[in-house]
Amino acid sequence: AQDHELAAYLRFLAELSRLQARLAVTLPPLAPVASAAAMRAAQAHMPPIDRHALVEDPALAATLQALLDDAGGLEMPDAARVALDAVRLADAVDRRWLLGNVLGDDIPVDSAAPHLFAAAAVQVHLARLAAGLDAEALVPIATGVCPACGGRPVTSSVMGMQGIENVRYACCAGCATQWNEVRVKCLCCGSTRGLSYRSVGTDEATVKAEACRECNAWVKIFYKVKNESLDPVADDVGSLGLDILMGDAGVRRGGFNPFLVGY
Repeated sequence: AQDHELAAYLRFLAELSRLQARLAVTLPPLAPVASAAAMRAAQAHMPPIDRHALVEDPALAATLQALLDDAGGLEMPDAARVALDAVRLADAVDRRWLLGNVLGDDIPVDSAAPHLFAAAAVQVHLARLAAGLDAEALVPIATGVCPACGGRPVTSSVMGMQGIENVRYACCAGCATQWNEVRVKCLCCGSTRGLSYRSVGTDEATVKAEACRECNAWVKIFYKVKNESLDPVADDVGSLGLDILMGDAGVRRGGFNPFLVGY
C-alpha cells in the first residue's frame, strides 16, 4: 500500500524482484546438479544443492555482476544506493564474503545493506538451480530445512489451493522451494508442544507468529486459505509490526529474510 510506513522500501523490493525475474530468464543457462551427485545427496539425506560450494562458483559471481549492472536504474532509498555503490566497488574477495554470509543464512547486522544485493543474486542463482531438480527425487532433510538447498524458511503458509487446502508449506528464503511441514510444529526445533499463535490485531489475522515455548523462537505463518495473494517474502517485510511485537516479547525470530536483517 502507498501509505504503508515501509512504502518506499517495499517499492524498491518490488522493483528488485522484477529485476530478479528478468535475470532468471536472460542469464546464460546453468549447468544442472549432476544426477549422480543428487543421488548421493539423497542417500545421505542431504540436499542436492551444495551451498558451500557455490561461494566459489563463477556462475554465481556472474549473476551478482549482472544484477549490479542492472540495479542502478532501480528506484531505491538513499541507503540502498550507497550500499549498491559499495558492492560495485568491492573486489572478488569481498564479494565472496558477502555471498558466503548469505549462503550461510548468517548476515551481520552491521553490514546488512550491502548483503541485500548479494542476497538478491543468491536467490536468483539458487532458484534457477532448484528449478532444474527432479522434485520427486527430493527427500526430507529435517524440520525447517529446505530439501533442495538446505536453507531456512522465510515463512510458512496454510494453503488455500484446491487439493492442498489447509495443508502447510514452508518456503525457502533462498531458492523459494516450498515443502510440506506438519501443521502444528515448530520449524526451528521440531517441537509440537508449547506452541502459541500471536498477531497484531484480531485472532482472525491472516499473518501470525507461530511461537515455540520450547526454544523461544518464532516463524511467521500466513493463512493463504483466507488470502491467497499473500507473498512469502514481500508480506514478511510488509508485516514488520509483528516482528516488533515479538521482539518486544523477547522471542527470537526463526524465519530468515535477508531483506529484514537489522529490523
